[in-house]
Amino acid sequence: MYDKLTQKDIEKIEAEIERRKLVVRKEALEAVKEARAHGDLSENFEYHAAKKDKNQNESRIRYLERMLKTAVVISEESSEDEVGLNNTVTVYFEEDDLCETYKLVTSIRGNSIKGLISIESPIGKAIRGHKVNDRVFVRVNDNYGYNLVIKKIENTVDDGTDQIKSF
Repeated sequence: MYDKLTQKDIEKIEAEIERRKLVVRKEALEAVKEARAHGDLSENFEYHAAKKDKNQNESRIRYLERMLKTAVVISEESSEDEVGLNNTVTVYFEEDDLCETYKLVTSIRGNSIKGLISIESPIGKAIRGHKVNDRVFVRVNDNYGYNLVIKKIENTVDDGTDQIKSF
């Protein structure tokens, strides 16, 4: 799978990798050394916890590096009057008679609880490139979909506060 990333996403990932290699790795190794010095390793909870933290850090570094190797760089640019990446969009769900506001982001920053919808999600795919008052069909699967209407599009600046998902 290829992650669609913006140049800003790539810079954030590179910064996280660097921090993890230079700061977190050093701290994790020190914690393992310190815990090892406490004696019997078979019953040393601190040692096992420190090793686990160290391994999780190394795993995250490998994950991020793999993500960068397979990334497809996409543009944040879009027309003023159409839904694009990093736009805040208000949509009206006809079925529920409800309006919701979302920010369209790349898949690594998606967080529906915070209103950050991925361009790879069903809603993200459906509304991207559409304009205000467009009626859009969102296909969830082969058997279900729903209609929504785009009510408002705001061009928002990526302020860098959206976090990259950690797994």
